[in-house]
Amino acid sequence: MIDAQNFILFIPETILVVGGIVVLFMDMFSRRRKGTHTWLIWPTMAVLALTLVASFTQVNAMASIFPVSDAPNAPGMYAVDPFTAFFRIFAVVATGMVLIASVGYIRGRTAYRGEFFALMIFATLSIILMAGATDLIMIILALEFLSIVSYVLTGYLRGNPRSNEGAVKYFLYGSITTAITFYGASLLYGLTGTTNLYQIAAYFNDPANLAKPNVLSLVLPAIVFLLAGFGFKIALVPFHQWSPDAYEGAPTPVTAFMSVGPKAAGLAMLLRVFATGLPEFTPRWAAIMVGIAAVSMTLGNLAALGQNNMKRLLAYSSIAQAGYMAIGVGAVSIAAIAGVPASEGGAGSPIDGTAGVLLYLIGYLFTNLGLFTAVIAVDYLAGSELVNGYAGMLRRSPFLAIAMTIFFLSLIGIPPTAGFIGKLWVFGSAVGNQLYVLAVVGAINGVISVFYYFRVIKQMYFVPAVNDEPLRLPLSINAIVGVCLALTLIIGIFPGPFITWANQSIQMVGVLAGTR
Repeated sequence: MIDAQNFILFIPETILVVGGIVVLFMDMFSRRRKGTHTWLIWPTMAVLALTLVASFTQVNAMASIFPVSDAPNAPGMYAVDPFTAFFRIFAVVATGMVLIASVGYIRGRTAYRGEFFALMIFATLSIILMAGATDLIMIILALEFLSIVSYVLTGYLRGNPRSNEGAVKYFLYGSITTAITFYGASLLYGLTGTTNLYQIAAYFNDPANLAKPNVLSLVLPAIVFLLAGFGFKIALVPFHQWSPDAYEGAPTPVTAFMSVGPKAAGLAMLLRVFATGLPEFTPRWAAIMVGIAAVSMTLGNLAALGQNNMKRLLAYSSIAQAGYMAIGVGAVSIAAIAGVPASEGGAGSPIDGTAGVLLYLIGYLFTNLGLFTAVIAVDYLAGSELVNGYAGMLRRSPFLAIAMTIFFLSLIGIPPTAGFIGKLWVFGSAVGNQLYVLAVVGAINGVISVFYYFRVIKQMYFVPAVNDEPLRLPLSINAIVGVCLALTLIIGIFPGPFITWANQSIQMVGVLAGTR
């Protein structure tokens, strides 16, 4: 039975649903002249602010809501726990920062501005739903929700052929991976007779069920097929082919959002599904993630070396960064997620892989959004997406050049930056789980990334600009770059509170127990 408590715990998501619809209607019935609807950022930011406040009130909640039946203690379809709370806050902050940085860009590129803000609200909602869903049907619906919104946002510049091409490729790849994901879910349903992750975990927790013939021959393909859908969102190799074209063709603010939001959502869904529904098979899916992590890091960094378009360069950089995050997934501790103390068989190493992933995401959020905000400024003000368009940036905008340098150092993993703390944690989790080769591969890839990041830095500092006219940055751009720069350094110098938050956020409802 669905009671009032369910809806109270679902308030942040409800605010986003209602807020997105209200923004759409405000755009539809506004008496302002068509094409001037950038004022809708104010009600949009109000919706995000209310969602953020509601999310903070439920940081310590631990409940499974919307039960699948009226039976006592029936498992729910949605989890409200510290893990969901982390991604609620993450998604709202990411969307808010992208929107603030995008106002000038959107005003100058398209007449369809009101819909943009509503779509960003719905994208935020879909990210949160992906993080909290605990039923395969709801998981796939949330995945498709984000995919559809992302397709539209990628092709938002209707008159731009590259934007249209990127959206079509994104859609085609997405359609194929969606079908594969559905098939993987159907295999689990056919084997267990349920789509609920808690009930799936309970089924495999029974030794008699594990001993049945053909269990592994069905579960292992299901894991691979589900990984295809989740890896598509994260842009992990070999599910990454869409990202360079989509990143290059999409409006730069959308590219900034896709580099952070859907990636975080895919990681959240991957961890939720496998940790909650398939903990008995952790050694198998973790081993697959180890291989994917190594290949993603290597291919992403090597492919980035030859890129001259800044957005394509950052697309391949994003693939490599996803590989670093996948290290933490490969070193995951299910017992730690379940909240079992180390003395009782909990975290097997001082650094848990899941906590490393969340800590990496915190640093990556501010590093990557700060960097992409700078790219938005150069694209909008200087009209260039090429690496050589950053020539002489130290003279044209010293603040932007210095900030971008620090963001690049953070992506490399140089102290004292947030990127260093994130890589320290995921590499530490690999070493703690005796994945020494993976840690070495990650370190080598960090060295490779120096070459293409420093190619941009060389342009900014040592190559004279064709046009020496100073870039007059809007206040919104300065504000977002400044906040991201400050937090990138604060996390690197004073990581304690962020480490504590990551460690507190890894717990999920029902892990190991298979029940509410």
